[in-house]
Amino acid sequence: MTPPAWASDLVHVVCSDAGAGMPYLTWRRRDDEHSTGITRRSDGLVAVRAGRDELDQRLTLLHELAHWLAPRASRRRRAIHHGPAFYSIAFELYRRHGIPEADALRLESGRYPSSLRHAAALGVPGAAAAARERRSALRARPRRSWRVLVPEHPIRLARAGRWTVCGICGQRVIGVHLARLRRARRTYRHVLMTSEPLAS
Repeated sequence: MTPPAWASDLVHVVCSDAGAGMPYLTWRRRDDEHSTGITRRSDGLVAVRAGRDELDQRLTLLHELAHWLAPRASRRRRAIHHGPAFYSIAFELYRRHGIPEADALRLESGRYPSSLRHAAALGVPGAAAAARERRSALRARPRRSWRVLVPEHPIRLARAGRWTVCGICGQRVIGVHLARLRRARRTYRHVLMTSEPLAS
C-alpha cells in the first residue's frame, strides 16, 4: 500500500535535516496494536508494518530512520545494532519530531529494554527512574527454571516473510548475529530454550 502522506513527509524532513539520501519507504498494515519495521541500507529500503497505535507508527518510522542515519560499520569498528551511537540519534529524532519523552521510553523499552540504559546515559528525562523501576521489577519476579525446546542444532538461515530465521527452530536471526553468520566459514550451532516459573 502507499505510505500515508505524513510518513513520506517525515522521511523527507528527517533526511533533509541530516543531509542524507532518502530511502524507499514501504508501508503495510498489521493486525496488532504495535508496529514493526526494518531498514536495509544495502537495498536503500525502510519498511514499516503499521499497527493500530498511531503514536507507535510514528516512533517505529523514526526508529528505522535512526538506523538509516546511524554511522556505518567499518572493517576496524563493528557497529552495535542498538548501541549508544544508534540511540543518540533515535532519542534526538523522537524529541525533535513530537514523541513525548515518557512515550518514547515506554514504547522503545517495550521492544528493547536496554534502551533505558542508553537513554539514561544520554540524559533523557525520566530514563534513569524508569531503568531503576525495571530493575526492581525484575528482582521481584518469581524465580524461573529453564528447559530445552529444541536441542542443539546447526543454524541454517532461511527466509520467513521479511525475516531471516533459523530454518530448523524458526528463531529470528538479526543484527550482528545475522551479519556474523553470513560471513562465517564454519557452521554455528545453538539451542532454543524457554523458561517457566519454579514450583513453590
